[in-house]
Amino acid sequence: MAGVAAVVCACRRPSPAPETQAASTRAALVERAGLAMGSGLRLSAWTADPAAAQSAFDAVFREFDRLDALMSVWKADSDVLRVNAAAGERAVAVDRDVRDVLRIAQQVSDWTGGRFDVTFGPLADLWKFDQDQDDSIPSADAIRRRLPLVDYRQIQIDETAGTVMLKRKGMRIHLGGIGKGYAVDHAVKIFRDRGLRDFMIQAGGDMYAGGRHGDRPWKLGIADPRGEHTPFATVELSDATFSTSGDYERFFVKDGVRYHHILDLSAGQPARLCRSVTLVTDRAVIADALAKGVFILGPEAGMALIERLPGVAGVGVAGVIVGANNNVLVSAALKSRFVLVASPTEAP
Repeated sequence: MAGVAAVVCACRRPSPAPETQAASTRAALVERAGLAMGSGLRLSAWTADPAAAQSAFDAVFREFDRLDALMSVWKADSDVLRVNAAAGERAVAVDRDVRDVLRIAQQVSDWTGGRFDVTFGPLADLWKFDQDQDDSIPSADAIRRRLPLVDYRQIQIDETAGTVMLKRKGMRIHLGGIGKGYAVDHAVKIFRDRGLRDFMIQAGGDMYAGGRHGDRPWKLGIADPRGEHTPFATVELSDATFSTSGDYERFFVKDGVRYHHILDLSAGQPARLCRSVTLVTDRAVIADALAKGVFILGPEAGMALIERLPGVAGVGVAGVIVGANNNVLVSAALKSRFVLVASPTEAP
């Protein structure tokens, strides 16, 4: 669900101290960009072994493709499509990764009171913000008929049998709001297993900054939800994920009203309380999913959840929210690393 929402700032590697000059001149920035899971995937690594980095990049692209084949609603015979086809009838054997991501999705749904819910598939069929976007607005009656089919509590996961079942006929899982974050976490493991420590992974709006950028943390920019989407703020991070969801990623404007892909599932309409939400934590899959739930909750309730989660769930989460009225909220844990470059653009 996320589009490009963050940029790396100050990407030139700082000059090394004289005593480390010989060692560091052997290191270089190795990069690759391509498409994966319907979004741009950009990989970067500082390393003295470019061949090892390229091999890791190959493995990451293969892993994204493997997970996409399991989780996509656009890939024939994916596990998700088979589960959806059997909704209300039978359980379906699925890959462990599909069961894992669904369990994480259920946890985030519990945290957000169901604002994040991967069973929004019946509404995605109506709004068409994926590859089928046609800028049409579904009727209120059509939305009303689909709403009873959205309920994450009707996902039944059987780890012993290795199966998943949707309890109601017509239900549909859609992992567009969590799948890329899950894949980014797998990419982080691939890099680290291959000895890479200083790296950057960006898949759409989901980013992971590994290690450091020279002698300091990576500096990442938070995109302005309006205007030219240049950074309105920066945050320094090391060994952390950085995920942004916004109303400017997949959208259209009709009769002066902005319609976008993050749906308030209580009404079946685009959520109206935020412009963007950026979350920082140690797992991309959590940041990816939770950012959508916080976006739908709105600035006050969303920030309250961000501040509450470390004590309730033991999950270290920090965040920046740009509200619908363009106000900027920054969580306590992020204030020391947050730098406001300019106020977000005042535009509808």
